[in-house]
Amino acid sequence: MFDALSEQLEAAWKKLRGQDKLTASNMQPALQVVRRALLEADVNLQVVRAFMAEVEKRAEGIAVLPGVRPDQQLIKVVYDELVAVMGETHTPLAQAETAPTVVLMAGLQGTGKTTATAKLALYLKKQNQTALLVATDVYRPAAIDQLITLGQQIDVPVFSLGTDADPVEIARQGVAQGRAAGVDVVIVDTAGRLQIDPQMMAELARIKEAIQPQEVLLVVDAMTGQEAANLTQVFHEQIGVTGAILTKTDGDSRGGAALSVRQVSGQPIKFIGTGEKVEALQPFYPDRIASRILGMGDVLTLVEKAQEEVDLADAERMQRKILEAQFDFTDFVKQLRLLKTMGSLGGILKMIPGMNKLGADQIQQAEKQLKRAEAMIGSMTSEERRNPDLLSSSPSRRRRIARGSGHSEADVTKLVGDFKTMRTMMQQLGRGQMPGMPGLPGGMPGAGAGVGARAARRKQQSKKKKGFGQL
Repeated sequence: MFDALSEQLEAAWKKLRGQDKLTASNMQPALQVVRRALLEADVNLQVVRAFMAEVEKRAEGIAVLPGVRPDQQLIKVVYDELVAVMGETHTPLAQAETAPTVVLMAGLQGTGKTTATAKLALYLKKQNQTALLVATDVYRPAAIDQLITLGQQIDVPVFSLGTDADPVEIARQGVAQGRAAGVDVVIVDTAGRLQIDPQMMAELARIKEAIQPQEVLLVVDAMTGQEAANLTQVFHEQIGVTGAILTKTDGDSRGGAALSVRQVSGQPIKFIGTGEKVEALQPFYPDRIASRILGMGDVLTLVEKAQEEVDLADAERMQRKILEAQFDFTDFVKQLRLLKTMGSLGGILKMIPGMNKLGADQIQQAEKQLKRAEAMIGSMTSEERRNPDLLSSSPSRRRRIARGSGHSEADVTKLVGDFKTMRTMMQQLGRGQMPGMPGLPGGMPGAGAGVGARAARRKQQSKKKKGFGQL
């Protein structure tokens, strides 16, 4: 979502490189780029003005630190202000003193509200909380069926009275059902509506009055830019919302919504939808989003994603295999499939510091290469996957795999060679050594590997002197 904004901010920092210190005059060109970048990202104009005034004020008063470049100092100021604009800290869901906590979902038509309802239920389930979904959208064709299907997919029950019942009564009975069943959270899905539709807005107000929710979450589409903030404000004035869920942040939206909602509406973004899959919902952390915008990655979210998907026992077995250089093609495919469950390759790479500069074409090429590798591995026998060395010594096996996968023998040979190199590097890293760096002059290895390699050579020379060289 923030790719274009990140690129333009990178251009702003370049204007300060080569300067000795940060001054009112030399930072003006950089600040102009920052201002333009925010406006082009569709951030609300008033938010941009307040943001830039605060950045300029703080940057002018900042002390010059030895060893810190002016561009780094300005990045820190912008980072702090981005975090402040988006709300400082993550705002968790409210919790009722006596279960269940009731969450009312609201939003315009087409924002992905029903899907966001199921995503929230799955998120809570992963937090070891039980949930009940309540379907009150009696107007949109198949809306109730959609929620029931999503509920079955995530194994969360759905309460419904059909399309002929009054939505207010459905909500009231649904909450009562949740209380009787002893669930932790009841999530009430409502019909999508237009803000100019007084009848539908009045119905939403009646539902809220009937069930007295602890949370009223407005689902807004990130693609609407700064208008998402205005919508949140309108709904808050008419209904009273406690927070927002920003959906479709994996699209080509420019990021203005994330930077505008809190300042314009006064209500926090609590979650963001990062994809179409029902698992694609993340808590909104202003500091992590600021890191992504400034190209510093988001390691914490990446670790949390991995923890959700990785089995600890499997991880320990994999570690042993890596240390013993027993990592094989079966393990490689397993890791590829694990990666897919965590999201798109591009999305994951951009959480790694320094990887934000990878272009879309580079990421696309990497995804293509992984698919080619998976196709070639799919044409291997079980024995070949377990023992990649078989392929190194058998051209006929490589030719068979090439024919079966629709690739050339050279492609298979390269895959095997790259895999063996990767396995060796993983083993060295696992033992705390620095892998060899083939691009350096003379093929100079890293420090740890160099010591090991020199010791190995001395040992080999000693064997030769003793007559063991031919063994």
